[in-house]
Amino acid sequence: MFQAPGHSERLSLKLSEALGDIDVNKRTVLKRRRMLLLYESVFKVKEILTGEKWSTYYFGSQVEGSTTPGLKSDLDILHCNTSYNVIQDWSMWQPGMGNLLMTKDETTSPGYCLLQYLRTDEPSPCTCNYHRTQQGFLADGRGRTFVNHFYTDKDKFYVVNGPAHLFPVLENGCVVNGPAFTIQGYDTFSAIDEVRAYQCKTWPKEAQLWLSKQGIGGWPTDEIKRYCETTGCFVVPVGSKHGVDEELEWRISTSKAERCLMFCLNITQIRCYILMKMILKTVISRQCEGAISSFMCKNVLFHCVHTTHLNRWQEHNLLACLKFCLVSLQNCVRQVNCPHFIIPENNLMAGRISFPVQQQLLTILETIIQDEVRALMDIPVDDLGMRFQRKMNMLAVYPCGCYYHSSADRSSKALTILIYQFFQMVRKVFYYIIIKLVRNEMVPVLLFNVLSILVKTYCTAESDIWQKSVCRLLALQFCSSLGSVMASRDSDAGNSVSHLALALFSAGLNSDVSSSRLKFASALYCAGETEKTEYVLSYVGEKFDLHVVTPVCGCNKSYTLTLTQGFINKCDTGNEELVKDIAAFCVVFMRCEINCVPQELRYEMFRSTQEDLLQRDEDDDWMDSAVVDSLPYLYFLQYKTYRHLQRGADQQRALLQLATTIDTNPDLAHRETALNLLGQCFEQENRYDAALCCYIKSRNIRPRNNAANIHICKLLSTISLRRRIP
Repeated sequence: MFQAPGHSERLSLKLSEALGDIDVNKRTVLKRRRMLLLYESVFKVKEILTGEKWSTYYFGSQVEGSTTPGLKSDLDILHCNTSYNVIQDWSMWQPGMGNLLMTKDETTSPGYCLLQYLRTDEPSPCTCNYHRTQQGFLADGRGRTFVNHFYTDKDKFYVVNGPAHLFPVLENGCVVNGPAFTIQGYDTFSAIDEVRAYQCKTWPKEAQLWLSKQGIGGWPTDEIKRYCETTGCFVVPVGSKHGVDEELEWRISTSKAERCLMFCLNITQIRCYILMKMILKTVISRQCEGAISSFMCKNVLFHCVHTTHLNRWQEHNLLACLKFCLVSLQNCVRQVNCPHFIIPENNLMAGRISFPVQQQLLTILETIIQDEVRALMDIPVDDLGMRFQRKMNMLAVYPCGCYYHSSADRSSKALTILIYQFFQMVRKVFYYIIIKLVRNEMVPVLLFNVLSILVKTYCTAESDIWQKSVCRLLALQFCSSLGSVMASRDSDAGNSVSHLALALFSAGLNSDVSSSRLKFASALYCAGETEKTEYVLSYVGEKFDLHVVTPVCGCNKSYTLTLTQGFINKCDTGNEELVKDIAAFCVVFMRCEINCVPQELRYEMFRSTQEDLLQRDEDDDWMDSAVVDSLPYLYFLQYKTYRHLQRGADQQRALLQLATTIDTNPDLAHRETALNLLGQCFEQENRYDAALCCYIKSRNIRPRNNAANIHICKLLSTISLRRRIP
């Protein structure tokens, strides 16, 4: 390990400060990790609630926190088919399900395996002729059946690797990138790489030696290794570059263990890795694209940490640490061998670097190593080079403060989007479950079962803090819906809102800023409790800070968002617990809640004619419910309540606020529904021209599957009838 002299120590501290200014710090790294692990937990909870046989994991720089806005790292997602049992020895075979045996022969590359298909009725090889003819299977001369992986680009879509009946089809427009299907990114991600895989619950045999291997500094610790051993491994459908039969080889992936190792690094080690990636992106890849990958840099870092004392990895030693990593990478290039940290027999550089490219890489790396400070000053990513120079007072003239603020804004916005997207993901799972219940007569029982599963999952010892958080946020929403269903049944029976319904409403009030309280207010209004309704609506109005609260919709694909500075500032102060203060979910009513819905909104439940139904796609099932944005529904309920209480001035103010919100708020996901409500308010004011204008605007937004078509017919009939009356 290189020991930093005094001048190098000062430069290291300045470099650490520059990285801290672009939010490469403990707080940001931990926050990014938390949000992506929450994303993963949303899928875990959904899998539990639906019984789906797919598990989803997030890997790579985004979840590790080893990225910056300027690096524009991909979002790496692994979808694991859990309906198949991947085993490493015959004792793990299970009856009645597909069993895939990880095996290899003399031609299989290190770090790779073959997947042999086994019988479901007994632990023996499958030799059925059926599989000889099936796409995705290959039978060898010894009667064994192996799982193949393949791609097809027919009609501009790709069938995911493996037998067609094992994996779903991805969306159109994706690009094959090795084992991944890459689709265009959005917001904070330059691209999204989705990989399909199988999971083996046991630690790979090839990595057994790693568990007992001791490092100089005691890293990773025995405790970390014991945890890694419990993570098992994945098999990913991609063959070795120099394998004999690339279509049959599956790469053994220890991604969960590698993620754990990244989580155990300190901030200096994370910064060192980020600097390596910046150099890779701005210097190496520009001249030798594809020769070196960030995954190689990660494994080099692991080896460097493993072979040094941990007390060397400190802020004042950052430059020396970086140089050590670059020299180690140079040695790998010289030997054309970058060993995988956990399975060292797997050479990550095998088949990737030709001799001319090797020589070019050695020259580039030598230049960087000889003057790493100059190389760092030339890095444009996040203006790091300029920041570093400024820290060292090497710029004679520079615009005061311009770099600091732009980067801070970008980083804050990136983290804000992560939080917002988590809110949206939770809401989408809620919608997904609700849509499945809409047409079922046993909705109360099913909702109660969903709540029971969420509570049980929350209480189980296997649930981590992120899974518990997702369960809690979902449970609040389902409590509110179940309370509304029960209140609707109470009303149908001619009773007032029961204590059980009130208790459920109360339990779900903090699901977000407004939606659950508005459902409660709606139930009270329909039950004739107008004074109580007015009290609840006043509370929502006070809590709904227009400069902070942001709408969140889980059903509309084309929905876009304008983030306010107030929302960004709030997101900087917390994580998912902020949902009760800054997120306003849309208000959703199923048909079984119809007695808790004002007449004006009930039309939305029956918006579609038989012809309209033919124009729907698979994402439009929410249209069988009444869905409205929180803010316009707040003003609509206030209008109705004040009208009933004969408070004319307040009634007109609420009507004006409703109209203004529809005209000026760019973030309404269901503007057509809000226009339909406004039009009916105008009808009650005998302003028929204004009402017709609202319905026409609504219909222009959504020509089909829109209750505006009903309202236009009704209104024209009313106008015609009035003209005929003398």
